[in-house]
Amino acid sequence: MRVLFLASEVAPFSKTGGLADVAGALPKALSKRGHELLVVTPLYSQVKDKAIQPAGGPFTLRFPFGEVEGWLRQAQLGRGHRVLFVDQPAFFQRPGLYQEDNRDYPDNHRRFAYFSIAALAAAELVKFTPEVVHLNDWQTGLAAVALARGYQGTRLSSARSVFTIHNLAYQGAFPKLVMDELGLPWELFNPEGLEFYDRPSFLKAGIAFADALTTVSRRYAEEIQTAEGGWGLEGFLRDRRHKLRGILNGADYSEWDPQADPYLPARFSPKDLSGKEQCKKKLLERFGLPAAAVASPAFGLVGRLADQKGIDLLLYSLPRLLERELTVTVLGSGEARYEQALRQLAARYPRKLGVKIGFDPALAHLLEAGSDFFLMPSRYEPCGLNQMYSLRYGAVPVVRRVGGLDDTVVDLKEKGATGIKFGDYQPTAFLEAVDRALGLYRDRRKLGEVRRRGMAEDFSWEAAAKQYEEIYQSLAAREGEKMAKPG
Repeated sequence: MRVLFLASEVAPFSKTGGLADVAGALPKALSKRGHELLVVTPLYSQVKDKAIQPAGGPFTLRFPFGEVEGWLRQAQLGRGHRVLFVDQPAFFQRPGLYQEDNRDYPDNHRRFAYFSIAALAAAELVKFTPEVVHLNDWQTGLAAVALARGYQGTRLSSARSVFTIHNLAYQGAFPKLVMDELGLPWELFNPEGLEFYDRPSFLKAGIAFADALTTVSRRYAEEIQTAEGGWGLEGFLRDRRHKLRGILNGADYSEWDPQADPYLPARFSPKDLSGKEQCKKKLLERFGLPAAAVASPAFGLVGRLADQKGIDLLLYSLPRLLERELTVTVLGSGEARYEQALRQLAARYPRKLGVKIGFDPALAHLLEAGSDFFLMPSRYEPCGLNQMYSLRYGAVPVVRRVGGLDDTVVDLKEKGATGIKFGDYQPTAFLEAVDRALGLYRDRRKLGEVRRRGMAEDFSWEAAAKQYEEIYQSLAAREGEKMAKPG
């Protein structure tokens, strides 16, 4: 099948979170299954790959706010896997993808309305005729509206759409004036369309107008239909549950494999874990922690420093947690208040807590490899990838029982245990989970069993790709039935 895949970020070219990993890995897995993937994404200032070549343009799109000229660049990543970049410097040549200094760009509605339509136009320009258009998150929501209302491009006239919700909290809601600014028909501004608490929502547009809906884990598909996890859209999603499916994201083991990881000082496998101890020593050194701490359990965390990731719970718990015989290393960036609080705690506990603010891929790999346990106390977690990496690297995950964390980690109390889970979003529950980890660390035989079991788990993209393939084929079959009907 031919699939047009729209995403506002695609690894390794641009990234702020898990969406980029999905947009980088899923098309690759689908192309290996024989499908032809055309991925379209903005050409941000961060994109520096020398393999990117001109692909077409200029082309002009007309909006009520004015005419916008753009160009296309491309990179061929493999047979049946091409990435097109929408080059529009005024919109995308900026320091950040969506925001700067933790503030959203005020013209994000224009930027991603333009991207959505430009991505559809790109298929026309390069003569690509998709059977399915796969959309991702609010940045592509208006493309679902365009397709459903009869996008004029002849190559897309019969294409069906899939809309994937990666994180329901980010809804792309804007003031009402953008309806006229973007030329959106006011007839769409209603509870069954774009209107969300008297504001047009690009995310809701995707949900309302796509032919099929997916999200990134089975548990998260259930959670977003509840008042606790639905962010005000739970009823809207329950009404569409017949076309909503939870498909667990995968891990890219070509990048995350301790047996072949170029970032590690020593490599290791389930059969020979000796290299993990060397990684632990190097990890402590990189974070300025005492070498003698190698005898104590090492807990690590990599991720965005945000409410979603449970950083407030971590900060509240750290003073009591660091009274125990252990070390904690943290790598990440995010909200300034969390960055400052972590730095202050690291200064207060210099022999127990190491903090690096920012993102460093090499250090992220080392932290996974050198940690005995990996902390993910998330408030909510649509899928999560780090727990999958942790399992593969023998860093036993300590996670909250939500979303994809619940789908991928088996608790110590259960058969086939691979990690430790807790339920209540409370310091007492979190600290109890840490104490269970300490108990496991003291039982070296059982720790080895749990590690090896986790390292043997397979969360590769093959399973996810097969499920998306089933959805694509189902949509194409329905379109074929519709075309075959007389009249």
